Amino acid sequence: MEIKIQAIRFDATEALENFVQKKLEKLGRKNPEILLAEVNLKVVKPESAKNKEAIISIKYPQAADVVVSKTADTFEEAIDLGVAALEPQLEKLKARK
Repeated sequence: MEIKIQAIRFDATEALENFVQKKLEKLGRKNPEILLAEVNLKVVKPESAKNKEAIISIKYPQAADVVVSKTADTFEEAIDLGVAALEPQLEKLKARK
């Protein structure tokens, strides 16, 4: 599985990128059919709480892309929420095959 990470309007730290890689690789081990995972990280409304958004797009063979968008106080929390939301959706796709 290929993982692409894009930070929009800020520079992602190496620790953040490693965190994203680790979470998505775990998802990939459970779902080896995943071809590509794209993660877009951005700060929305810099002065407000819950301003870190993570959009995760999963490319799955012979199926529509699975996309989740989560906003939280930290990028790590947003990634955790996104991965948690993806797991049941990917299980449904896996069951259909």
